[in-house]
Amino acid sequence: MRKESCRSSMRVYAAILLAAALFVTSCRKSAAPAPTKDPNTTKKETPGVPDAKTGNNTGNSGLISLEIELPKPMFVGTPQNIDVPNLEKPLGKPRSAPMVPAGVTNISRGKPVKSSDPMPIIGELSMITDGDKEATDGSYVELGPGLQNVVIDLGGENNIYAIVIWHQHKQAGVYYDVIVQVADDPDFISNVQTLFNNDVDNSAGQGAGQDMHYVETNEGKLINGKGIKARYVRLYSNGNTQNELNQYIEVEVYGKPAQ
Repeated sequence: MRKESCRSSMRVYAAILLAAALFVTSCRKSAAPAPTKDPNTTKKETPGVPDAKTGNNTGNSGLISLEIELPKPMFVGTPQNIDVPNLEKPLGKPRSAPMVPAGVTNISRGKPVKSSDPMPIIGELSMITDGDKEATDGSYVELGPGLQNVVIDLGGENNIYAIVIWHQHKQAGVYYDVIVQVADDPDFISNVQTLFNNDVDNSAGQGAGQDMHYVETNEGKLINGKGIKARYVRLYSNGNTQNELNQYIEVEVYGKPAQ
Protein backbone atom coordinates (compact mmCIF):
# COMPACT_ATOMS: atom_id res chain seq x y z
CA MET A 1 0.00 0.00 0.00
CA ARG A 2 2.80 2.38 0.87
CA LYS A 3 4.44 1.74 -2.55
CA GLU A 4 1.23 2.37 -4.45
CA SER A 5 0.54 5.51 -2.41
CA CYS A 6 4.04 6.74 -3.08
CA ARG A 7 3.77 6.08 -6.81
CA SER A 8 0.40 7.85 -6.93
CA SER A 9 1.88 10.88 -5.21
CA MET A 10 4.81 10.96 -7.67
CA ARG A 11 2.42 10.84 -10.64
CA VAL A 12 0.42 13.76 -9.23
CA TYR A 13 3.62 15.72 -8.59
CA ALA A 14 4.92 15.09 -12.14
CA ALA A 15 1.58 16.15 -13.62
CA ILE A 16 1.73 19.38 -11.63
CA LEU A 17 5.28 20.12 -12.86
CA LEU A 18 4.31 19.44 -16.48
CA ALA A 19 1.28 21.73 -16.25
CA ALA A 20 3.43 24.47 -14.73
CA ALA A 21 6.02 24.15 -17.53
CA LEU A 22 3.34 24.34 -20.23
CA PHE A 23 1.81 27.39 -18.55
CA VAL A 24 5.15 29.24 -18.45
CA THR A 25 5.89 28.40 -22.12
CA SER A 26 2.45 29.61 -23.16
CA CYS A 27 2.96 32.88 -21.31
CA ARG A 28 6.33 33.46 -22.99
CA LYS A 29 4.88 32.91 -26.47
CA SER A 30 1.92 35.19 -25.89
CA ALA A 31 4.16 37.88 -24.45
CA ALA A 32 6.47 38.00 -27.47
CA PRO A 33 5.26 40.65 -29.99
CA ALA A 34 4.50 39.50 -33.54
CA PRO A 35 7.24 40.50 -36.01
CA THR A 36 6.31 43.47 -38.21
CA LYS A 37 7.44 44.00 -41.79
CA ASP A 38 9.60 47.05 -42.33
CA PRO A 39 8.12 48.90 -45.33
CA ASN A 40 11.59 50.21 -46.19
CA THR A 41 13.09 46.74 -46.47
CA THR A 42 13.83 45.73 -50.06
CA LYS A 43 12.88 42.21 -51.06
CA LYS A 44 15.96 40.10 -51.51
CA GLU A 45 16.20 38.80 -55.06
CA THR A 46 16.80 35.14 -55.63
CA PRO A 47 20.01 34.65 -57.63
CA GLY A 48 19.32 33.95 -61.28
CA VAL A 49 20.35 30.87 -63.16
CA PRO A 50 22.50 30.80 -66.31
CA ASP A 51 20.70 30.67 -69.62
CA ALA A 52 21.15 27.21 -71.15
CA LYS A 53 22.39 28.56 -74.50
CA THR A 54 24.42 31.63 -73.57
CA GLY A 55 25.51 30.93 -70.01
CA ASN A 56 24.46 34.48 -69.04
CA ASN A 57 22.68 35.06 -65.76
CA THR A 58 18.95 35.57 -66.26
CA GLY A 59 17.92 36.69 -62.76
CA ASN A 60 14.26 36.81 -61.76
CA SER A 61 13.33 39.03 -64.72
CA GLY A 62 14.27 36.46 -67.34
CA LEU A 63 16.59 38.98 -69.03
CA ILE A 64 20.14 38.29 -70.16
CA SER A 65 23.02 40.62 -70.99
CA LEU A 66 23.42 41.32 -74.70
CA GLU A 67 27.06 40.88 -75.64
CA ILE A 68 27.84 43.11 -78.64
CA GLU A 69 31.01 42.33 -80.55
CA LEU A 70 32.98 45.55 -81.00
CA PRO A 71 35.50 46.48 -83.70
CA LYS A 72 39.03 47.58 -82.89
CA PRO A 73 39.34 51.12 -81.49
CA MET A 74 41.05 53.56 -83.85
CA PHE A 75 41.94 56.30 -81.39
CA VAL A 76 42.66 56.45 -77.66
CA GLY A 77 41.91 59.15 -75.11
CA THR A 78 39.36 61.94 -74.80
CA PRO A 79 38.73 63.86 -78.06
CA GLN A 80 39.73 67.50 -77.97
CA ASN A 81 38.47 70.66 -79.65
CA ILE A 82 34.99 69.40 -80.51
CA ASP A 83 32.82 72.46 -80.13
CA VAL A 84 29.30 71.05 -80.34
CA PRO A 85 26.40 72.13 -78.10
CA ASN A 86 24.55 69.56 -76.01
CA LEU A 87 27.45 67.10 -76.23
CA GLU A 88 27.40 64.16 -73.82
CA LYS A 89 30.47 63.51 -71.72
CA PRO A 90 32.44 60.32 -72.36
CA LEU A 91 31.89 57.57 -69.79
CA GLY A 92 35.59 56.96 -69.32
CA LYS A 93 34.92 53.23 -69.09
CA PRO A 94 33.36 50.50 -71.25
CA ARG A 95 29.62 50.72 -71.71
CA SER A 96 27.44 48.30 -69.74
CA ALA A 97 25.81 45.52 -71.73
CA PRO A 98 22.05 46.05 -72.23
CA MET A 99 19.63 43.53 -70.75
CA VAL A 100 17.30 41.84 -73.22
CA PRO A 101 15.00 38.80 -73.31
CA ALA A 102 16.50 35.44 -74.20
CA GLY A 103 16.42 34.70 -77.91
CA VAL A 104 17.28 38.23 -79.06
CA THR A 105 19.72 38.29 -82.00
CA ASN A 106 21.01 40.67 -84.68
CA ILE A 107 17.98 40.59 -86.99
CA SER A 108 19.36 43.18 -89.45
CA ARG A 109 22.34 41.13 -90.64
CA GLY A 110 22.16 40.83 -94.44
CA LYS A 111 18.82 42.66 -94.66
CA PRO A 112 18.15 45.01 -97.64
CA VAL A 113 18.91 48.72 -97.28
CA LYS A 114 17.51 51.69 -99.21
CA SER A 115 18.56 55.32 -98.98
CA SER A 116 17.66 58.88 -99.91
CA ASP A 117 20.96 58.70 -101.82
CA PRO A 118 20.58 55.54 -103.93
CA MET A 119 24.06 55.92 -105.45
CA PRO A 120 26.60 56.39 -102.64
CA ILE A 121 29.85 58.24 -103.29
CA ILE A 122 31.75 55.34 -101.75
CA GLY A 123 30.67 51.74 -101.18
CA GLU A 124 27.35 49.94 -101.53
CA LEU A 125 24.27 50.22 -99.34
CA SER A 126 24.41 46.50 -98.59
CA MET A 127 27.61 47.15 -96.61
CA ILE A 128 25.53 48.77 -93.86
CA THR A 129 24.26 45.36 -92.74
CA ASP A 130 27.12 43.08 -93.87
CA GLY A 131 28.62 42.52 -90.39
CA ASP A 132 31.89 44.41 -91.04
CA LYS A 133 32.29 47.05 -88.33
CA GLU A 134 35.96 47.89 -88.75
CA ALA A 135 36.86 51.52 -89.52
CA THR A 136 39.06 50.66 -92.49
CA ASP A 137 39.02 51.63 -96.15
CA GLY A 138 36.50 49.55 -98.02
CA SER A 139 34.36 48.98 -94.92
CA TYR A 140 32.11 52.04 -95.02
CA VAL A 141 29.45 53.68 -97.17
CA GLU A 142 29.56 57.40 -97.88
CA LEU A 143 26.37 59.23 -98.82
CA GLY A 144 26.11 62.71 -100.31
CA PRO A 145 26.12 65.98 -98.36
CA GLY A 146 23.26 67.36 -96.34
CA LEU A 147 20.34 65.51 -94.80
CA GLN A 148 20.28 61.83 -95.80
CA ASN A 149 18.62 58.70 -94.49
CA VAL A 150 18.85 54.94 -94.81
CA VAL A 151 15.99 52.45 -94.34
CA ILE A 152 16.48 48.82 -93.28
CA ASP A 153 13.77 46.27 -94.04
CA LEU A 154 13.78 43.61 -91.32
CA GLY A 155 11.60 41.35 -93.45
CA GLY A 156 8.73 41.11 -90.97
CA GLU A 157 7.41 42.44 -87.69
CA ASN A 158 9.89 42.16 -84.85
CA ASN A 159 10.13 43.28 -81.26
CA ILE A 160 13.17 45.57 -81.29
CA TYR A 161 15.23 45.79 -78.10
CA ALA A 162 18.44 47.56 -79.18
CA ILE A 163 19.96 49.36 -82.17
CA VAL A 164 23.66 50.10 -82.53
CA ILE A 165 25.00 52.58 -85.12
CA TRP A 166 28.57 52.93 -86.31
CA HIS A 167 28.93 55.96 -88.58
CA GLN A 168 32.70 56.42 -88.92
CA HIS A 169 34.89 55.84 -85.88
CA LYS A 170 38.25 56.15 -87.61
CA GLN A 171 38.66 59.50 -85.90
CA ALA A 172 36.70 61.39 -83.28
CA GLY A 173 33.75 63.23 -84.73
CA VAL A 174 30.13 64.13 -84.11
CA TYR A 175 27.28 63.57 -86.56
CA TYR A 176 24.42 66.03 -86.70
CA ASP A 177 20.66 65.41 -86.76
CA VAL A 178 20.94 61.74 -85.83
CA ILE A 179 17.39 60.40 -85.77
CA VAL A 180 16.31 56.78 -85.44
CA GLN A 181 12.72 55.80 -86.18
CA VAL A 182 10.76 52.57 -86.65
CA ALA A 183 7.51 51.92 -88.50
CA ASP A 184 5.27 49.25 -90.00
CA ASP A 185 5.66 50.42 -93.63
CA PRO A 186 8.57 51.57 -95.82
CA ASP A 187 7.08 55.05 -96.30
CA PHE A 188 6.91 55.60 -92.55
CA ILE A 189 3.23 56.42 -92.34
CA SER A 190 1.91 53.67 -90.05
CA ASN A 191 2.98 53.32 -86.41
CA VAL A 192 5.97 55.67 -86.71
CA GLN A 193 7.90 55.89 -83.47
CA THR A 194 11.08 57.84 -82.75
CA LEU A 195 13.66 56.10 -80.57
CA PHE A 196 16.41 58.74 -80.74
CA ASN A 197 16.59 62.35 -81.94
CA ASN A 198 19.37 64.90 -81.33
CA ASP A 199 18.14 67.35 -84.00
CA VAL A 200 17.74 70.25 -81.60
CA ASP A 201 16.43 72.76 -84.16
CA ASN A 202 14.18 70.48 -86.27
CA SER A 203 16.31 71.04 -89.36
CA ALA A 204 15.47 67.47 -90.49
CA GLY A 205 11.74 68.15 -90.25
CA GLN A 206 11.04 65.23 -87.92
CA GLY A 207 10.48 67.33 -84.84
CA ALA A 208 12.98 68.86 -82.46
CA GLY A 209 14.82 66.28 -80.39
CA GLN A 210 16.22 66.42 -76.88
CA ASP A 211 18.80 63.63 -77.07
CA MET A 212 22.44 64.62 -76.83
CA HIS A 213 25.14 64.74 -79.47
CA TYR A 214 27.85 62.12 -79.00
CA VAL A 215 31.38 61.39 -80.18
CA GLU A 216 31.84 58.43 -82.53
CA THR A 217 33.84 55.56 -81.03
CA ASN A 218 34.29 51.86 -81.75
CA GLU A 219 31.44 51.15 -79.33
CA GLY A 220 28.96 52.74 -81.72
CA LYS A 221 25.81 54.44 -80.45
CA LEU A 222 23.54 52.12 -78.47
CA ILE A 223 19.85 52.99 -78.62
CA ASN A 224 17.13 51.38 -76.52
CA GLY A 225 14.51 49.75 -78.74
CA LYS A 226 12.09 49.36 -75.80
CA GLY A 227 10.68 46.15 -77.27
CA ILE A 228 8.69 48.15 -79.84
CA LYS A 229 7.09 46.10 -82.61
CA ALA A 230 8.06 47.23 -86.14
CA ARG A 231 9.41 46.05 -89.49
CA TYR A 232 11.36 49.05 -90.82
CA VAL A 233 14.15 51.12 -89.28
CA ARG A 234 15.05 54.58 -90.62
CA LEU A 235 18.19 56.48 -89.66
CA TYR A 236 18.92 60.14 -90.46
CA SER A 237 22.13 62.16 -90.36
CA ASN A 238 23.14 65.57 -91.67
CA GLY A 239 26.89 65.76 -92.05
CA ASN A 240 29.42 65.83 -89.24
CA THR A 241 32.18 67.88 -87.63
CA GLN A 242 34.69 66.71 -90.27
CA ASN A 243 32.68 67.35 -93.45
CA GLU A 244 29.16 67.61 -94.87
CA LEU A 245 29.01 63.96 -95.96
CA ASN A 246 27.28 61.05 -94.23
CA GLN A 247 29.08 57.79 -93.52
CA TYR A 248 27.85 54.45 -92.25
CA ILE A 249 30.01 51.49 -91.32
CA GLU A 250 27.34 49.26 -89.82
CA VAL A 251 23.90 49.23 -88.24
CA GLU A 252 22.81 46.36 -86.01
CA VAL A 253 19.22 45.85 -84.93
CA TYR A 254 18.69 43.39 -82.07
CA GLY A 255 15.30 41.79 -81.62
CA LYS A 256 13.22 38.71 -82.33
CA PRO A 257 10.11 37.93 -84.38
CA ALA A 258 6.95 39.40 -82.89
CA GLN A 259 4.51 36.91 -81.42
